[in-house]
Amino acid sequence: MGVESNAKQNLENLSKSIIDYSSGIETETSFLSFQAALEYVFKHAERERLIFVIDEYPYVARSSKSLSSTLQLLIDKYKDTSKLMLILGGSFMSYMEDNVLPLYGRRTAQIKLFPFDFEETCRCFKNFSDEEKALIYGIVGGTPQYLLQIDDKLSIEDNIKNTFLNPISFLYEEPTNLLKQEVREPAIYTAIITAIASGASRMSEISGKIGEDTNVCSTYIKNLIALGIVQKETPYGENASRKSVYSIEDNMFRFWYRFVSENNSIIAREASELAYKRIEPHLSAYMGKVFEEICRQYLWKLLIAGKCPVEFSSLGCWWGNDPIEKSQTEIDIMGEQDKNTALFASANGRTKKSGSEFLKP
Repeated sequence: MGVESNAKQNLENLSKSIIDYSSGIETETSFLSFQAALEYVFKHAERERLIFVIDEYPYVARSSKSLSSTLQLLIDKYKDTSKLMLILGGSFMSYMEDNVLPLYGRRTAQIKLFPFDFEETCRCFKNFSDEEKALIYGIVGGTPQYLLQIDDKLSIEDNIKNTFLNPISFLYEEPTNLLKQEVREPAIYTAIITAIASGASRMSEISGKIGEDTNVCSTYIKNLIALGIVQKETPYGENASRKSVYSIEDNMFRFWYRFVSENNSIIAREASELAYKRIEPHLSAYMGKVFEEICRQYLWKLLIAGKCPVEFSSLGCWWGNDPIEKSQTEIDIMGEQDKNTALFASANGRTKKSGSEFLKP
């Protein structure tokens, strides 16, 4: 496991793991270099099949600038004789995609691990009701480490207070810490995410809210999209960029920047009760977008299982002008099978029944 330290510390940790595995003896002995340590592993794997995992690889690679080129050298040297399976893992997506995935043709496979979807998240909690499971998914998303912070023996209110509204909680500063690790100018990224969370959805609105040129905003937003934090949407079936809107894709980021950021001063004074009273009235409206995403996930599962009456190839939202009513309207979810067959859905998280009055001839 790589650590955020210097090369000496990471080499010592790597050496201990290698020597402990190969000899069963814990020792303070260390290899003289990363190349010596890794070459020992490659040679050891000539005798038997080995799986060698370096987790949080970016920490190690940043501490030793020549590590990636050393790996390339050893892979080329031992590719025909060593039975080693080398796995490089990391949670910093930008670094992994820019510096590890290329690896100049040496990699044989790659896996991008996504958060759990709603159905998978539900399996983590036996004591929550269906509504509570949906709320938790909307609050922390499907990242396992975040789900581990939730106790299904407590109420939703207590869980929010213990995590996001607790200054010593792991989740209290998680979004800002992640941005600091992923990007070079976290202040501008934070401003953009805050603007989107507070209701600015179009590029011009975001630009005006943070006081930056739209070209500047566009570059930063593209990076946020690549990181899976922000998503870009256009009306289903249209490509017009002028109609594009932006929203926060990651639920944990979305909840934090919608509620925690604006109540930071209160939370820092350990007034979690007061902070929650300010948040609670807005939770139902906040869950609207989350429920739409849950419905989309459900429809995809029906399609894959061969149980969906409409065999769509994509799903999306549509908004625009209703020529009959002469007003702006929106369809929550739609997907097209062909020119004569399409799916239209209204995602309503409330208890009232939803009719088909939104369909017009």
